[in-house]
Amino acid sequence: MQANADPASGNEATAGEPSAVDDMSLLIVDDDRAFVQRLGRAMEARGYAVTIAETVRDGLEAVERSAPAFAVVDMRLGDGSGLDVISALKAKRPDARGIVLTGYGNIATAVTAVKLGAVDYLAKPADADEIHNALIAGEEKPKPPENPMSADRVRWEHIQRVYELCGRNVSETARRLSMHRRTLQRILAKRAPR
Repeated sequence: MQANADPASGNEATAGEPSAVDDMSLLIVDDDRAFVQRLGRAMEARGYAVTIAETVRDGLEAVERSAPAFAVVDMRLGDGSGLDVISALKAKRPDARGIVLTGYGNIATAVTAVKLGAVDYLAKPADADEIHNALIAGEEKPKPPENPMSADRVRWEHIQRVYELCGRNVSETARRLSMHRRTLQRILAKRAPR
C-alpha cells in the first residue's frame, strides 16, 4: 500500500519540528497485517505518504528505492530484526527519524535501537497519536499522556490480541502465553481493566 498524496502539499514545518516535516514520507514495517493497515490509514489521515512493508527484506528494499523521512519499525519480524531497517535508513538518509515498536521491550534493546539511529522506542500497543508525537518531537521528548493505559490494561490488551490471533482458541492462547488454561479463562471472563 502506498499513498498517492503529495507529501509537500501544504505541510509546513512548525517551531520545534524537524526539517524533514516538509517531506512526510513514512515507511511502516510490521508483520501484523491488521495493525499495519489501521496504523497506515491513521497516519495517512495525519498527512503522511505511507509505504508499508511486512518483512525486513521488503523494508530494506523500500529504503533502497526511496529512503523516507520517517519510519515506524517493529523490532521482531519473521525474517529478522527491524533494527536492520533503522540502520539502513540512517545510513541512506541521516536526517530520517525512525522509531521502534515492540512488545518485547527491555533496556538493552532500547539502547541498541537508539545507537542505531532510532529516535524513540515505544511498547506495543502504541496508538497513532503516540507514534506521530514521537516522530515529530525533535530533540524534546513528547509529554507523557494524561491518562496512559494501566499495566493491567496493557496486559489485558496483549492477551486479547493473542487470543484473537489464535482463533479464540483458549488452549492454544494459554500455550503461547505460557499461562495455565484456567488462569487465562478467568482473565478472559473479566471486563477490561481501566
